[in-house]
Amino acid sequence: MFFGTSFFFWLIAALGTLVLPWHMQQDGLTLAGLFALGRGEAEAASALSQATQFGRFWFWPVIAGLLLALPGALPTGERARRARFLVWGGGLGLAALVLQGLAVGIQGWNWPVLARLFGELEDRQFGIGLGGALAFAGFLILLTDGLALRGYLKGDRFVSGAVGLLVASIVVFTAWPVGTVLSEMFTPRADLTLGAAMAERLFDSKIWGLGCVTGRVNCGVFWNTLLLAVSTATAATTLGLCFALIVTRSGFRAKKLLRLLTVLPIITPPFVIGLGLILIFGRSGVFNQIAESLFGLELGRWIYGFNGVMLAQVFSFTPIAFLVLIGVVEGVSPAMEEASQTLRASQMRTFRAVTLPLMLPGLANAWLVVFVESLADFGNPIVLGGSFGVLSTEIFFAVVGAQQDFGRAAVLAAVMLVVALTAFIIQRSVVGKRSYVSMTGKGDVGLPTKLPPPVRRVAFAIAIPWAILTVIVYVMALAGAFVRVWGRDWTPTFSHFERAFALEWSPAGALIFSGGAWHSLFTTIQLAAIAAPITAGLGLLASWVLTRQRFAGRTALEFALMLTFAVPGTVIGVAYILTYNLPPLEITGTAVILVACFVFRNLPVGVRSGVAAMSQLDKSLDEAAVTLRASTFRTLRTVVLPLLKPAIVTALVYSFVRAMTTVSAVIFLVSAEYEMATVFIINRVINGDYGLAIAYCAVLIVLMMAAIGLINLLVGRRNLGRRAAAIPTPAPVGGRA
Repeated sequence: MFFGTSFFFWLIAALGTLVLPWHMQQDGLTLAGLFALGRGEAEAASALSQATQFGRFWFWPVIAGLLLALPGALPTGERARRARFLVWGGGLGLAALVLQGLAVGIQGWNWPVLARLFGELEDRQFGIGLGGALAFAGFLILLTDGLALRGYLKGDRFVSGAVGLLVASIVVFTAWPVGTVLSEMFTPRADLTLGAAMAERLFDSKIWGLGCVTGRVNCGVFWNTLLLAVSTATAATTLGLCFALIVTRSGFRAKKLLRLLTVLPIITPPFVIGLGLILIFGRSGVFNQIAESLFGLELGRWIYGFNGVMLAQVFSFTPIAFLVLIGVVEGVSPAMEEASQTLRASQMRTFRAVTLPLMLPGLANAWLVVFVESLADFGNPIVLGGSFGVLSTEIFFAVVGAQQDFGRAAVLAAVMLVVALTAFIIQRSVVGKRSYVSMTGKGDVGLPTKLPPPVRRVAFAIAIPWAILTVIVYVMALAGAFVRVWGRDWTPTFSHFERAFALEWSPAGALIFSGGAWHSLFTTIQLAAIAAPITAGLGLLASWVLTRQRFAGRTALEFALMLTFAVPGTVIGVAYILTYNLPPLEITGTAVILVACFVFRNLPVGVRSGVAAMSQLDKSLDEAAVTLRASTFRTLRTVVLPLLKPAIVTALVYSFVRAMTTVSAVIFLVSAEYEMATVFIINRVINGDYGLAIAYCAVLIVLMMAAIGLINLLVGRRNLGRRAAAIPTPAPVGGRA
């Protein structure tokens, strides 16, 4: 076939290089800005026109790479010869594209050596537009095709392209901005040298101090953060496991309601959980008033500090652990448990020696995700922390406070990354290289074993009180949407909803969305709907690559995928502003920067849930499909993905919901055109308009519940060929069953 894959992507690169405008226009990502053809301006010209008509010689290497790759893109000739042309052509085009983008800045050359060689430039450099983006993608796939033809990654072009896509995405949207903000730690202060400034920032007693051990003072923020993250991760993973066991292995009648309560905190906009906890456990809260009136106890401000932050974080992050664990618990093979009991093992021993070890990848991945989430959490510590400082709040105050010390913020972010890397290494060592396969190509019609009585009692004793507390917190918090003045005037009213979501009819009969919240709501839904499938697709592709392929740098790629998770959202927002406010990728103020932030901020959950689910799938399933001449892509699409439906649901739900509810990462990235719902809510809270803010939160919760139901309906449930679980009745004492 003449039009092979390589030739198709060569055409993509040619279209971006020879036809479409290379740079983004001043009117941004509109049709006029993307397809600004025929304007006769340098910034609206293709790379070919810029090189030939406007004398921008730095585009010639890009064109040379395109021509050099053409013989390799044609599906004729010797394989080794094609590979050489593709590698050299794709590599030259990619390198030239990146170097010219970094070398030419908004005011001429970025590198003084180029100014001395070629003289000063007066041209203004715009950010890369549609032409540059298509050329980048085309050259990247041409390079990976060439590497596959040379035998890399077993010669599989799909795997090679997937690895190339993941590496390029992580470099551009994760490593580059994080590296930009971390480079600020090498900025000297006015009164200190570079070395002295770094030493003062790094060895600050506010970070490493242990005064709490010997006196009644606070420890350093490092120790506070570490204690909080370990405690939250352990508690949230335990809770998530209890809920998963009850939902999948018990006869509890209210399973659907329990499952809804489990994921409710994850669909909650900012400050609602903290608000509810303050109403219940605050100094004038319901719980404290009952304790004082009935028992004469004055509990004071115990909710502010470590206790309150941990409680709020466990509320916030238990759904993440549950979403990661639910698919793993469902995937445990009943046949293995039945084999254990056939060998006269008791229910408890079967659970301890068979079931729990098969859940270890899920437990370890859930613990790691919650640990890193706790590290980077900003909203809960800033609301409930009081004098209990953590790394994320210290970074925030270093960036936006009176200090304005980006160097200190970078040092604190580096400490946080080291902690996350250490947790990542520990998690890998715990899981090890043992096999956790419980789903193979063979039929499995066993029944899930019922929980041992001690485990069932512990699970219910932990989960049910927590579910009741969840209901109380939400009732207390959301009551503010339906009263006139929350906390003072409890007169029922719907005025807050009317102000936010009013509808009117124009004289011409057209419907007008006149409420103040409509614009931000529509914008948020659109961007979240775009980001969610991209996040899920990239996350599951990454999990498949990491678990099924072996290549140099795989461990580094796995950690890099967790990188944005280990950095507070505030730092990510600042990093994106510093990186993408100037060429070569000038996307600040557009929808692209918001979608990119959503995708790569939420990507780790999709990756970890996919890794946990993939660890249960036998590789013989892939091998059997390949033996039957199925391509790698077809094997992934028809064999692997149907067995990953719980992981797909987790990735879609989490990415969509977090895109709807995140605030710390996007508060610096929004613009007048792209206002997010959470920023609108926070602004109402700052102005003291709690009623409207909570009303908006209530609407968002209902919308996200509907979205979760729709996602579950569209994805469906995986069919493992097992019988429905049945809880057998115990045999009568002294008789036979």
